[in-house]
Amino acid sequence: MAITFPAGVTVFERGWLSSNNILIQGEGGTALIDSGYCTHAEQTLALVESALQGRPLDLLLNTHLHSDHCGGNAALQARFPELQTHIPPGHADYVRVWDAYALSYTPTGQHCPRFSLSATLQPGSEMHLGDLQWQVHAAPGHDPHSVILFEPQSRTLVSADALWEKGFGVVFPELDGDDAFDEVSATLDVIERLNPATVIPGHGAAFTDAPQAIAYARQRLNGFVQNPGKHVQYAIKVLVKFKLLEAQAIERAALEQWMQSTRYFADTFGKHFDANKFTDGVDHLVQDLVRSGAAAVQGSVIYNR
Repeated sequence: MAITFPAGVTVFERGWLSSNNILIQGEGGTALIDSGYCTHAEQTLALVESALQGRPLDLLLNTHLHSDHCGGNAALQARFPELQTHIPPGHADYVRVWDAYALSYTPTGQHCPRFSLSATLQPGSEMHLGDLQWQVHAAPGHDPHSVILFEPQSRTLVSADALWEKGFGVVFPELDGDDAFDEVSATLDVIERLNPATVIPGHGAAFTDAPQAIAYARQRLNGFVQNPGKHVQYAIKVLVKFKLLEAQAIERAALEQWMQSTRYFADTFGKHFDANKFTDGVDHLVQDLVRSGAAAVQGSVIYNR
């Protein structure tokens, strides 16, 4: 069933590596929510420029600063010199000094070209985007500083990675040893109270059955709460799959070297394997990805599928 978005709203549904991008146009100006991953920046520019048809892009918003949501920021800022960029407040100081470690790019082994910020997206505030008034809501859990945006007239929600049709994003604070599953639950409560008619997630197609998606997310969350190890395994697979999507093919030895030099893997594997068994852990992970159809192995090379 085709989904109708509010007037002036265009959704670019992107493949994995990049988040979806939402372009909003109106008499009040033009705005883009999230910019995708850096390796897809040229495609992001092409999509935005084609839709703008000669208009400048006035405003860029990031729901959070994971690399797949803001990796195109630098390219957009270079293309549109007057562009104003608004980000959630929690990481603003790290962006100003560009601390790639604190911004999660170094610990995840991902990349994000340096960009600048103009202002912060304050939860509890409202923003005029295009011809519509959008609410900004805090949505911690997946990322402690993430926000979601809601347009109450059409009940359209930009949910980022707080809610997908089938689940939600990795709860990264949990990998750092912080308790954040309760924050995921609280964010789902916020979304339920907003009662959106249409949800535009960070990944995947827009959908209209928010109650069903919320129920599925709560069931998945409960599974992680009951068995946190399942969440750790899920997170590791997601990060390795991201690497495979970026590289498409990688030598087995190069993958292990990358994992050993990437903090999330070094820390997580250190909790489950002694130093002599890191290789066994990598082999087990690769086998799981192959069994699930997410990877293929030919000789010493691991391929994305």
